[in-house]
Amino acid sequence: MPMTELLVINGTVITQDADRTVLTNSAVAVQDGNISAVGPTADITTNHDAQTIIDADGGVIIPGLINPHTHVSDILLRGSFAENRGLLDWLYNVKRPGTLAMQPEEHATAATLYCIEAILAGVTTFVENDTEVLWDDWTDIEAKLEIYDQSGIRNIYAAGMVDCGADNAFQELVLDIQTRDNDVDHPPLERFVEETDTVLKEVNSLIEAYNGTADGRQSIWPAPVVVETTTNRCFQAAYALAEEHDVMTTVHVAEAEAQEQRSLSSIEYLRNIGYLGDRALLGHCVQIDENDVRIIAMTSTKIAHNYMANMRLATGFAPVAAMLDAGVTVGLGTDNSILNDTVNPISDLRAMTGGHKGYHRDPGVVSTQKAFDMITIDAARAIGRADSLGSLEVGKQADIAIVDFDHPHLTPSPNPVFGLVHAAQGFEVDTVICDGDVVMQDRQIRSFDEPVDSVLSRAERMAADLVDRVGYA
Repeated sequence: MPMTELLVINGTVITQDADRTVLTNSAVAVQDGNISAVGPTADITTNHDAQTIIDADGGVIIPGLINPHTHVSDILLRGSFAENRGLLDWLYNVKRPGTLAMQPEEHATAATLYCIEAILAGVTTFVENDTEVLWDDWTDIEAKLEIYDQSGIRNIYAAGMVDCGADNAFQELVLDIQTRDNDVDHPPLERFVEETDTVLKEVNSLIEAYNGTADGRQSIWPAPVVVETTTNRCFQAAYALAEEHDVMTTVHVAEAEAQEQRSLSSIEYLRNIGYLGDRALLGHCVQIDENDVRIIAMTSTKIAHNYMANMRLATGFAPVAAMLDAGVTVGLGTDNSILNDTVNPISDLRAMTGGHKGYHRDPGVVSTQKAFDMITIDAARAIGRADSLGSLEVGKQADIAIVDFDHPHLTPSPNPVFGLVHAAQGFEVDTVICDGDVVMQDRQIRSFDEPVDSVLSRAERMAADLVDRVGYA
């Protein structure tokens, strides 16, 4: 009998395999960080002698959740003056001034708080879109990457690339918006702009230094921030970097009309310059039309749908129903933790599915199963990792969460996938395993030495100081 590192037994296993198989009274075996067997608990325990056994005790065993689009540092600004603001008002009066004022220790604290919340919600992989990168110094970046290493979960750091300034009309618009908060210390719009060669060199160096570190749990992607601040050459080079290093690239696209009103759509533009393809992940895509959806589908481009943030900013409904009908891969992201305002994919599912049904007046859009796919196997496809993540199958990496269904709001739950999408709220996650290592058990996080209460106190203090320092009224 082979010695197995870890067994997770006595649960309902939602495999998310091609047939969406659900196995009752079943177990998952883990060896060398990979799933070595899935099947009835009786069979698994008979055929495997395990060093560690975790009893799911009738809970639901699911793939570790994947968040394909999020922002980390601004978690310290959560609850700070984000009420009744549109996208540009929020971005230029709240988020950008705050994140630029942060020191490395504040970025590290934000990353710690973020990872704790993500782990508690069952997340084992997230894509951080860092859109406020100052490439003359990696200190802020490295402060966060060190925390991600400690967290025990997977991080993809999407390194923001800005190589051209906004045009005069947009600069004037932003200045008009900033007059709402004159006391805020606004950074100049050109603060993040770098020469094309410089930003490409820096991103390539960051990839070479950190991609594949943290025992393979750390990845780096080239990430043009938005269409308006990226040259053709930078987009093309970003995609080429993704190909060279076998990673993906991501960009924020068509999030609001104010930014992207022109005769050529952003999707058409990105297709024309060669940025779309199976290595491209587009965030948002709210203001797009049927032709854009067809282009996305034909190019095998992936989408990160950020429902809750788009609702909070009132930017509109992304045409997700049309995307799904066209066969586009869509993952569900939580986006900014000061817009959502949580890092909790499960809680977003209920709102997202109900919202699309109500908007279309069609109860059949975004089915329950497809919604759950959007934070598991389809999210894995969206980040180019479907061969290793997103489902509980032999040979895949052992990213696993156990959800406790022993709650009144989950009783009865004859269909556990339905319960996860329409009733669960996220706090029911009991245990999290990433790469075969137990990161959380019985709601107790193991990966950080510092007690959670201490992290929360430190984050409160730093957040208060940051808000005062930036000059928010």
